[in-house]
Amino acid sequence: MSLPPSPTVFVVDDDAAIRKAVSRLLRSAGIAVTVFESPREFLAQYDPNTPGCLVLDLAMPGFNGLQLQTVLGERGSILPIIFLSGHGDVSKSVQAMKGGAFDFLTKPVNAKNLLPAIRAAIERGAVARREQAELSEIRARLDTLTPREREVLEHVATGKLNKQVAGDLGITEATVKMHRARVIAKMKVQSVAELARLTERCGIRGTNSLKSAA
Repeated sequence: MSLPPSPTVFVVDDDAAIRKAVSRLLRSAGIAVTVFESPREFLAQYDPNTPGCLVLDLAMPGFNGLQLQTVLGERGSILPIIFLSGHGDVSKSVQAMKGGAFDFLTKPVNAKNLLPAIRAAIERGAVARREQAELSEIRARLDTLTPREREVLEHVATGKLNKQVAGDLGITEATVKMHRARVIAKMKVQSVAELARLTERCGIRGTNSLKSAA
């Protein structure tokens, strides 16, 4: 089994001096770093499976930092972004934070501010990746359920008794018990309460949302 890739800080800035300074700082702190002079260069080479964070210049000619943030968001990226700005543009910083940026620092940035922000962003990214992996596993378990088992899951997870579920679905209570046992086994949980927590994490709160998650 191969080890997961180490966290890497991706620095995207059209200023060569900034790229060099940030790269030198991170390497001296024992942090892997890869630099890019434009968002397009970054997009052409970035592997979404590599954890870490993105240190991104806000104002660049043509394709700027906010546009890259938008593209990454559209692709479902969970890579935390730390914006750097030399202009202190309040409206753009607000836009960046609303877009989900992890932090926003002004140039010239110093090690005292940048390194803690980067370490915190890398940790945030690691947590997000763990959560994403857990959700994928839960959805994979859901995909093993039959249509009837999904119906029973929806009703049981809302706290209904077997008798109530039987009445709602027009089946016997014994059949509900059988499906319920299979659901608990397939979903790899020990209790209905745990089952309810898993389905809630996937956004399943009723027949329509359950079908949409199928």
